[in-house]
Amino acid sequence: MEYIVSARKYRPMTFDTVVGQSALTTTLKNAVKSGKLAHAYLFCGPRGVGKTTCARIFAKAINCQNPTAEGEACNECESCQSFNEQRSLNIFELDAASNNSVEHIKTLMEQTRIPPQLGRYKVFIIDEVHMLSTAAFNAFLKTLEEPPAHVIFILATTEKHKILPTILSRCQIYDFERMTVRNTVDHLKHVAEQEGITYEEQALAVIAEKADGGMRDALSIFDQCASFCQGNITYEKVIEDLNVLDAENYFQIIDLSVANKVSDIMVLLNNVINKGFDSGLLIQGLAKHVRNVLMAKDPQTLPLLEVSDQQRQRYQEQAQKCDTRFLYHALKLMNQCDINYRQSSNKRLLVELTLIEVAQITQPEDDSAGAGRRPRRLKSLFKNLIRQSQPQKAAPQVVAAKSVVIKEASQPSIPSNPKVPSDPRVPNSTAPQPTVKLGGIGFSWSNLRSQGKSSKMNIIPGTVSATKGQQTDAPFSQEDLELQWMAMCNRMPQQYSGIATRMKNMNPTITEFPMVEVVVDNALIKKEMEDFKGRIIKTLQNALHNNAITLEIRIAEQQEQVKILSRREQFEQMSKENPAVEKLRQAFDLELA
Repeated sequence: MEYIVSARKYRPMTFDTVVGQSALTTTLKNAVKSGKLAHAYLFCGPRGVGKTTCARIFAKAINCQNPTAEGEACNECESCQSFNEQRSLNIFELDAASNNSVEHIKTLMEQTRIPPQLGRYKVFIIDEVHMLSTAAFNAFLKTLEEPPAHVIFILATTEKHKILPTILSRCQIYDFERMTVRNTVDHLKHVAEQEGITYEEQALAVIAEKADGGMRDALSIFDQCASFCQGNITYEKVIEDLNVLDAENYFQIIDLSVANKVSDIMVLLNNVINKGFDSGLLIQGLAKHVRNVLMAKDPQTLPLLEVSDQQRQRYQEQAQKCDTRFLYHALKLMNQCDINYRQSSNKRLLVELTLIEVAQITQPEDDSAGAGRRPRRLKSLFKNLIRQSQPQKAAPQVVAAKSVVIKEASQPSIPSNPKVPSDPRVPNSTAPQPTVKLGGIGFSWSNLRSQGKSSKMNIIPGTVSATKGQQTDAPFSQEDLELQWMAMCNRMPQQYSGIATRMKNMNPTITEFPMVEVVVDNALIKKEMEDFKGRIIKTLQNALHNNAITLEIRIAEQQEQVKILSRREQFEQMSKENPAVEKLRQAFDLELA
């Protein structure tokens, strides 16, 4: 006996057997009963929801010689028998994907002139009508608007937006709905019982979710799983056959996140990846799972869960354990991870960081270094300094906290045991010592902002001018010069980023103290630096505390120009100078990226 797939074998033959389109089929049956038929219908909706099936049932009911009181075809008259045996001369099915030219439409127009030999109407079912060309649509317009009295057109499409508005205005439009998981599961149960196949409801729910609202897809997947399971469809075999990640993983991740068990989540993630599942799909599935848990917290939103009854019960149980704020924050983190996933160069690390953040949502606040959190207060960094700066009872000298000054804002360093120099202007006294306040020690970001606002354009923007009264003829070394040069480049604002990058590759040298020389590659760079040479000199003078500094910019001679090596050339040079580098590469079988 010839095998017929379930999608064809169990195709509905009456309006009552159509699944999930009750409102639409009721309208069509009432039109048949009353005899109030339009000349053109448009059936649109997703794939596999019954558009062509309803068009065939409707066409058969229109031509039935003895329709039932409910508007169904009798399946006994000659018209119904000829349709069931696929020999009807009154019902034509056309595929617009392969008959989309003006010539095909002209041929169709000629057929409309011939009245039906049996029955009342000639019905033309045009499937995938959006595939017609613009010229074919225009040729079809007049006939579609005023067809012969014995002609009815039924158009079907999955892409309604591609049809011309002039076509839409001439049709009665019926929008088909996606199949719900519940309707799909019920129909699969009926098919399984007819075929003598045992099943688990949870397994059928997985098939329905995989079908994504299409009944034809669901029946095709059902046949595939029935072959794999050999007549006994179980949940474990279905997820193995369809390569679907077990929903138990999502429940475990949320339970572990609520308990702040980051290590267990990392182990679970590694097991999922080792099974061949993409970490991005895990994040998408987990986000959908968290959304379902959130919907399960409120009885009003519980019907929004398109899952089996067993799964719905599990979602309700987990919803009782999870705080609503935790679910909102977790959804936000996973949505951000999904947005950044494609652009990330290290996708697994991105997913791991996201899961770690989700697991830390309910973690108590902790400012310690090992907590993995950003400290809420910068003041905690100065606790040791405050403790050491507390005045002793027998202290011979008293210095107010505000006398502690950081000389270089570009190099803020706080010694572990600061020594405060004595100030002859402050006499020894046994009076009560002033309390050391945190705001007066060292520098703060607000001080730096105010200091940056007060700086004038006589120096490079972003640098800090010298403090009044500091030494202006201090000596400095080549190392000090290079350090301050690099610090100046790093502090330059965004509009100077181009020249700042080139200046970082320059090497200023002390030719004759305190004269500084900088060698550039070409005249263009020299001219660009000459434009704010005075500000460079002023910045170096303030940073090195020497007002006698001068700057000379000259173009490099031919013998001074250094060839810029590529990464491979740099590696080859390193290997020649140090053979151990090549041995290391061979030992670990490394390749240059």
